[in-house]
Amino acid sequence: MNQQRRDALRLSTVLGLAVATGLMSPLEALAAEGWNSAAFDTKNLNDTVKALGGRSAAPSIHLLINAPEIAENGAVVPISVTTSLPNVQQIAILVEKNPNALSANFTIPAGTEAYVSTRVKMAQTSNVYALAKVDGKWLVASKEIKVTLGGCGG
Repeated sequence: MNQQRRDALRLSTVLGLAVATGLMSPLEALAAEGWNSAAFDTKNLNDTVKALGGRSAAPSIHLLINAPEIAENGAVVPISVTTSLPNVQQIAILVEKNPNALSANFTIPAGTEAYVSTRVKMAQTSNVYALAKVDGKWLVASKEIKVTLGGCGG
């Protein structure tokens, strides 16, 4: 468990230094860390689950989305996702009506609390989905967020 964290920190440090010194471009660094560009190019929930290696996602009441009901500015919508379920491996956040559905994808190290928080851009009022990979199976929860001023060019 601690060894995985150390390895991840070591890899991030080395890649950061390589980018800073010009030995590697930022895109090459992302590829070295296992960037899943296919998942970030998806347009809907089902395609995203498949791109992340799953078949489908089952609804779960144990996956909680904390976000405003109404976002005054779609450019900075705060969203957090949490679950008390054990063995969470990944948490992803999707915005249904954005040009690309997947907004964020987090790897959850073993033994850590399954909680993530970020800000996303939303083009318009939309359902926001939280996906969690738990024991190899995908779970999903959703919440509608109303946007009064679009953040993706609106």
